[in-house]
Amino acid sequence: MAVMTYREALRQSLREEMARDDRVFLMGEDIGTFNGPYKVTEGLLAEFGAKRVRDAPIAEEAIAGCAIGAAMLGLRPVIEFMTINFSLIAIDQIVNNAAKIRYMFGGELCVPMVIRTPAGAGGQLSAQHSQSLEAWYANVPGLKVVAPAFPADARAMLKTAIRGDDPVVFVEHLHLYNERGEVPEEEQLIPFGSANVAREGRDLTLVAHSRMTIQAMRAAEKLSEEGVEAEVVDVRSLRPLDRDTIIRSVQKTSRAVVVEEDWPTFGVGAELAATIQEGAFDYLDAPVLRIGLAEVPMPYSKVLERAAIPDVDRIVATARRTLERRR
Repeated sequence: MAVMTYREALRQSLREEMARDDRVFLMGEDIGTFNGPYKVTEGLLAEFGAKRVRDAPIAEEAIAGCAIGAAMLGLRPVIEFMTINFSLIAIDQIVNNAAKIRYMFGGELCVPMVIRTPAGAGGQLSAQHSQSLEAWYANVPGLKVVAPAFPADARAMLKTAIRGDDPVVFVEHLHLYNERGEVPEEEQLIPFGSANVAREGRDLTLVAHSRMTIQAMRAAEKLSEEGVEAEVVDVRSLRPLDRDTIIRSVQKTSRAVVVEEDWPTFGVGAELAATIQEGAFDYLDAPVLRIGLAEVPMPYSKVLERAAIPDVDRIVATARRTLERRR
């Protein structure tokens, strides 16, 4: 297997899909001449030309609207928002048009578009640029929402997104771009709605997605040094959600901690905890515990920012608590 960064895996997926299907084109802010805000699209303008790698003005609603129209007419646009925070400018297009057109037209039209966007905090980008809003979009029927944690999954799931016939919000945590991992040389496609048991364990289940999966894996390694074997379930697809894999894991371990880099109130973690309660209640030996961001706008101060974001030590401490508790 080749070893590459998350960024390189995304770029490889885009390059391969553009070479495979000339209906695929890219559009976004600074993705061409500047090679992308996070250099994911580096070299693609030179390779495919300005017709298929289109620099757009700073107008997220217009970018989304153009992509919806292009998708309805048979193209397969992949648009990039510089950050998920900026997607709020386009939320009407995403929620009221992209998500609903296939249903409102009785299936006669579809919107095969992908919205790539980084999310998350940790870079002192302050309150307006440090949010994880995937729960907002996962709430909407008609959208598919994925947030892969590993380079191999990023490559495979982006291919799945591009080839599908529904709009996909493809969330890339900004601190994952430099993460390295093995990526199969042969082509892979991962179907949406399939979670991954990233680490086998017997004593409790850690459920996470995106960057928090990486943190959960590190926490599991630390717990292993204490003789505790934690199973890590990487949700990776939020809508559709693979409830069965999560439930089977908790039925095996009898304890669960849900981790998310978002405010816990009405968040992904709440949905996951409800899933566990409904599907594995009789197997639980302790209440499901949840970890999320501090319920504040993200501070700029590095010290306060660190305090607001779940880290390995907090996951380990919460895991210890659930091992000590009884239902």
